[in-house]
Amino acid sequence: MSDPKKAREKLSGAKRVVVKIGTNCLTDEDSKLEEKSIEKLADDIADLKEDGREVILVSSGAIGAGLGRLSFGEMPEDMKSLQAASTVGQGALMRRYSECFEEHGIHVAQILLTQEDLTAPSRFQNFKNTIRTLFKWSVLPIVNENDAVAVEEIRMGDNDPLSAFTASGAGADLLIMLTDVDGLHTGDPKEEESAEPIRTVEKITPEIEKLTEKSSESKFGGMYTKVQAAKIATDEGIPVVVADAEESNVLKKILAGEEIGTLFLAQK
Repeated sequence: MSDPKKAREKLSGAKRVVVKIGTNCLTDEDSKLEEKSIEKLADDIADLKEDGREVILVSSGAIGAGLGRLSFGEMPEDMKSLQAASTVGQGALMRRYSECFEEHGIHVAQILLTQEDLTAPSRFQNFKNTIRTLFKWSVLPIVNENDAVAVEEIRMGDNDPLSAFTASGAGADLLIMLTDVDGLHTGDPKEEESAEPIRTVEKITPEIEKLTEKSSESKFGGMYTKVQAAKIATDEGIPVVVADAEESNVLKKILAGEEIGTLFLAQK
């Protein structure tokens, strides 16, 4: 097995980083935007940019924020309502991001994608051109699925696969997925007190995938889709870290090589 410590230390060399954050990390139990969580995320990303790194944020939360603003008691089950809720929440989410990042002197740009944008050659090239230009201008790209017209990510799980495809398309050196648990465990840590953290995954095997089949986050997403996203990214040569968004200075610690969350090693 590769030396986990050396693998962690290599993360410090990442120049282009994709950070993905899930809905549960951005909204409370009533689907209202968590102001402190967004402020913390902005602080953490600002630290990376101050170190001279290029960062792309893949942010979920539009549907959740929309449901919160509309005071839905329960999440609708029909796709039309979820898509409509995303149109309400996306504006609120981006407004809050703009406010928080402006405190650090960082401008933000919204990029809404569908699966076709990442698979059709001409659209994909346009996406890459836009990313390059925004980096040249020192603007932070904030990517989300265009939920109003697409349904793949709503069904697949909280933008996890989208973050992997974004990392691949942008030529990222590292993908960090922030969630509400401290990485992959031997069981569901929310239900099993005996579940132990798995700090390094050298290769995503059927056994690793099986560990996550029953593990899920409330409302949106789940560890299973994060592992599937990690499989996509690591197969493209991009290491992945899944970590707890509430960890203090979480991004800085990961880039410093500290043993935070679970590291999935790149396969090439």
